[in-house]
Amino acid sequence: MGVGVKLAMGAAGIYGAFMYYGLLQEDVLTFRAEDGGQFDQVWMLQAFEAAANAILGAVGLALMGSTGSLPLGMFATTGLSQVSAKALTSLALAQGVSFPVMTLAKSAKMVPVMAGSLIMNPKNTAYEARQYAQAALIIAGTVIVSMAKKSSKAGAASSSVGLMCLLGALCCDGYTGGQQKALQMETKKRTGKMPTQYDLMFWINFFMTCIAFLVALALGELPSGIAFLTENPEILRKIATFSLCSAIGQNFIFFTIAEFDSLTCTTITTTRKIFSVLLSIFVKGHSLNGQGWTGIAVASAGILGELDHKLRKGKAPKAKKAKE
Repeated sequence: MGVGVKLAMGAAGIYGAFMYYGLLQEDVLTFRAEDGGQFDQVWMLQAFEAAANAILGAVGLALMGSTGSLPLGMFATTGLSQVSAKALTSLALAQGVSFPVMTLAKSAKMVPVMAGSLIMNPKNTAYEARQYAQAALIIAGTVIVSMAKKSSKAGAASSSVGLMCLLGALCCDGYTGGQQKALQMETKKRTGKMPTQYDLMFWINFFMTCIAFLVALALGELPSGIAFLTENPEILRKIATFSLCSAIGQNFIFFTIAEFDSLTCTTITTTRKIFSVLLSIFVKGHSLNGQGWTGIAVASAGILGELDHKLRKGKAPKAKKAKE
């Protein structure tokens, strides 16, 4: 299978699963019971989601086999940083950080991913000027779309605690990106080959599940969460579907990381937010002004530049072989 086909497959899987995931996530987080109650047990929600991903990863390992001799300590720290980033983002929203601020900050996580890789694994990390330019285009485009889409709420006040949570989430994103690349290099050093997508998917989510479960237990979220789900079984169905979409999407995420690198994956997941905005426009009847369409064009230039580079890179060896 060619490089371009693999990249297109990973991007299509991530876009499809997580665009629907985004709609379901909104349903879960905005759900209100008859008494006005809300499911706000964020660590319990992370445990559900990570467990679904770990189960799918385990099935993949059973069918495809494991690389063996994996640096499980590095997988554990990656799982800790990844689940912390997701939980801190949810906590930031709960503490009053507006959706525009959260979207703008999370759209810029390509920068900490690149920085994390350069700091943690400098010998095996080198980015071209093209990659920095594409990152800038994607971030700028996402910012423009987010501001156009959310301008009515852009002035909402954000608490200092919420902003600290968001800053912590971005730091965790940066560490996760660098650590993922480092553990790939360490696995290759030990075994002579890179970890498979299911090595990554199972072990990272296994540790994420364990960590989220223990934190939820320590914070007392399990009894209250179980009681809420028992009284509101409809939200349980939404969480189950939400977790399934996450598992399918992460399957493609780890496929992309295993075949390419964390920056390529982050590029795709960041631009997915733009397509989620488009889905919201067409499904929920929202409007997008000229500023918003400009943002989509700017960000699309960034992702198309990366796709064009990968396609050219995949064709180059074939052309060379044909000449021989």
